[in-house]
Amino acid sequence: MPEPTLTELASALRDRQRPLKAGYREDPASAVIPATATARVDQTGLSATVSTWAGDVVAGLHPAAGGDGTQACSADILMQSLVACAGVTLSSVATALGVELRSAQVRADATWDARGTLGVDRAAPVGLTSVDLVFDLDTDADEDAVARLLELTERFCVVARTLAQPPTVTVRRA
Repeated sequence: MPEPTLTELASALRDRQRPLKAGYREDPASAVIPATATARVDQTGLSATVSTWAGDVVAGLHPAAGGDGTQACSADILMQSLVACAGVTLSSVATALGVELRSAQVRADATWDARGTLGVDRAAPVGLTSVDLVFDLDTDADEDAVARLLELTERFCVVARTLAQPPTVTVRRA
């Protein structure tokens, strides 16, 4: 069976999203979707296991904070979440706009200061201090179309938007 054309993909995407959009316009409360994650903490292993759609991920200390590098780093997981969301959003937006991508790669680069995480220097920040989201696109689209594609990808990417405009985080005991 031949691969669907970009026009067919765009039509199928619109067909899938049309009833969702109509429902959300009719009942805005139905568009508020919960997102939940749970980690099982292992104090002796200095780790936390997170169940994901792809299976369990064991997160541990980054080598810069005393880990041995065999477990996932939470900052890397955050960057992986960002590129996953940006990639899916890019693909969807490109399809909707009729922009053909022969290939596309999304990379996120970030930095954090281990002194803050380890409490070495109270003035050092804890957490990522800069994030650079880079798109490597192979397309015949003109610069205006690519600029629009990236603008809409940034606008509609849930993780990028969350990082750019962080929500209030409340820490409490259950």
